[in-house]
Amino acid sequence: MVHVTADMMVSLDGFASGVDASQSLEQPFGDCDFEALARWRFEDADANAAEIEAIVGADAYVMGRNMFGPGRDEHDPEWTGWWGDEPPYGAPVFVLSHHEREPLVMAGGTTFTFVTTGLRDAFDRAVAAAGDRADGGGRVSIAGGATTLNQFLAAGLIDELRLHVVPVLFGAGQRLFEGVPPMRLEQVSSRATTHVTHLTYRILR
Repeated sequence: MVHVTADMMVSLDGFASGVDASQSLEQPFGDCDFEALARWRFEDADANAAEIEAIVGADAYVMGRNMFGPGRDEHDPEWTGWWGDEPPYGAPVFVLSHHEREPLVMAGGTTFTFVTTGLRDAFDRAVAAAGDRADGGGRVSIAGGATTLNQFLAAGLIDELRLHVVPVLFGAGQRLFEGVPPMRLEQVSSRATTHVTHLTYRILR
């Protein structure tokens, strides 16, 4: 049975990035205070090592187009993502897109496959990839951004939601839970370090 998780860094007022149109090569998260949002990962990595490891511990991933790059038109064949030659995923990554592109094989086991046939097809392909493990189980992670995660939450496809809440207010941007219907969650764990509070919820069905 494949287990589906999602991780999201959010401000205290619920924003995961700046306003949609503000994303650029220089600002992957748009016009928000990215340094404050991600300080726990880069300045305090040792204290948050377990959470960082869990984020890249899945067997397959689904992400939105803007998690892969800032473009919204045809793919730039020279662009290979934000992560350099060896992305941290080390597993199949299915990228939601309106434009076709051949699969992109990277060092370290990451292959980006661009899916133009919708959210459910990308999800099914990730589940199939994760289920190829010898034990028949597997973990799929919905890697974001906020719009993609909201769509998966609304579709009822997430088992476990892991929020990394940072004490900063953005006031505007891409908000988590926008358009998500009412649902019940069970708190599994919480842990605070200097720059972030980690909250894990099981979504009840």
